Amino acid sequence: MSHFQIPPGLTELLQGYTVEVLRRQPPDLVEFAVDYFTRLREARALAAAALSGDHEPERDAGPGADASSDTEDDEAVEAPAPSRFNRRVSVCAEAYNPDEEEEDTDPRVIHPKTDEQRCRLQEACKDILLFKNLDQEQLSQVLDAMFERTVKVDEHVIDQGDDGDNFYVIERGTYDILVTKDNQMRSVGQYDNRGSFGELALMYNTPRAATIVATSEGSLWGLDRVTFRRIIVKNNAKKRKMFESFIESVPLLKSLEVSERMKIVDVIGEKNYKDGDRIITQGDKADSFYIIESGEVCIMIRSKLWMFKHLRDFWGPVWTL
Repeated sequence: MSHFQIPPGLTELLQGYTVEVLRRQPPDLVEFAVDYFTRLREARALAAAALSGDHEPERDAGPGADASSDTEDDEAVEAPAPSRFNRRVSVCAEAYNPDEEEEDTDPRVIHPKTDEQRCRLQEACKDILLFKNLDQEQLSQVLDAMFERTVKVDEHVIDQGDDGDNFYVIERGTYDILVTKDNQMRSVGQYDNRGSFGELALMYNTPRAATIVATSEGSLWGLDRVTFRRIIVKNNAKKRKMFESFIESVPLLKSLEVSERMKIVDVIGEKNYKDGDRIITQGDKADSFYIIESGEVCIMIRSKLWMFKHLRDFWGPVWTL
């Protein structure tokens, strides 16, 4: 299948959609996909209109925005973040390709924190999906670069149509997600003391697709656009390429079509284990398929060593039946 070429931007586009599916668990994937990509198209149309100086087209909530109250509305409803780039419409015109190997010449951003702040930040970020694939050094750089922002009741965190400047993680507080369409503003959801938002505008250079307003006093942790792209977007792109390579190297999966392998890449996850950790136990229900990224595992049957497996070996469906 090597004669197939993946169009530029396709993997990132599907990755954003997959993240939303995993977060929201929609009952109807087709309807959710229609809504997600329709909103993304409207957001891009808005960006094009802003660049050409035309009147802003009508638009709905960000891709994947849910009409119900969903505390994990992250990037879909693409709404949040204070905007120091509000005056820079050109930001949305900047091209960014995470696959390009470019020198990291930007100075590392560090916002000093007390031990108490660091602990609160780590607690707020522990379940953020976008941070899951970061190694310890990368996560430490992200946490160093994040800054605390406290908000008051009725304070606008971001406004619909603004350029993306920061990604936000919610530590505490409740926030309404508001979308203006046909000159009418309506609520499409709410964040309740957890979650994150703002990544789509940073990943795709699109304007904010909704307005986020605090409905209580709260605290947010922000990550600037440059650091977000340099570490998170680039790391996720590299991980995806690595996963694609892994999948292509597994004999069991070589017969799959390219589109089928890409679906596996979309949902593959990474887990870290220490020396001596038990990954699966004989007799347990088989619910996962494993590919070794690095390290070595030993497989035992009836407590007797049976074989070792190394880099890019796989197991799961056979050994656990």
